[in-house]
Amino acid sequence: MAYEEPPYEVVSKADGYEVRKYSDRVAAQVSNLTRPNKAFRILFGYISGANHSVAKVSMTIPVAQSEKIEMTVPVTQAAQNETRYMQFFLPSTYTMETAPQPTNPSVEIIVVEGGYYAVYSYSGRANDRNSKKAEVRLLERLRLDQVNPISEVVRATYDGPLTLPFNRRNEAMVRVVWP
Repeated sequence: MAYEEPPYEVVSKADGYEVRKYSDRVAAQVSNLTRPNKAFRILFGYISGANHSVAKVSMTIPVAQSEKIEMTVPVTQAAQNETRYMQFFLPSTYTMETAPQPTNPSVEIIVVEGGYYAVYSYSGRANDRNSKKAEVRLLERLRLDQVNPISEVVRATYDGPLTLPFNRRNEAMVRVVWP
């Protein structure tokens, strides 16, 4: 089954990553949940009809997860007061005005700002160990290339749990300053 993916333009390819330009996207987001499985269930409930329109919303890819951590803490470590986010992007037919309003107060509809994102792709499981390793690799390459990240790193997963690990597509993404 093919899922809708946000369109993007590759503006540069570098050693180990590429820079993509994305447009604004509408997403359903859950924050402050430390257990990703719970966040996923809440968001899946929203697209399955737990909204005021009782509308089923098509699944899209990727599912995005990120952590906001204090700037004084190295990116590779977690802070005690971190805020975690999980986002399901909505199909491109939805806008902020037309997206079904969630019935669960934990779900908010947001606009993910478009712009330039450096992206490091990797296969395997998108567990914490593998995603942190990808994050470190991406940030190190950006540092060497003098490209400035301006957001937290996002873990983007494209495949379900039944996909064999070596066939999975995962990405570490970070918004960057780009000429």
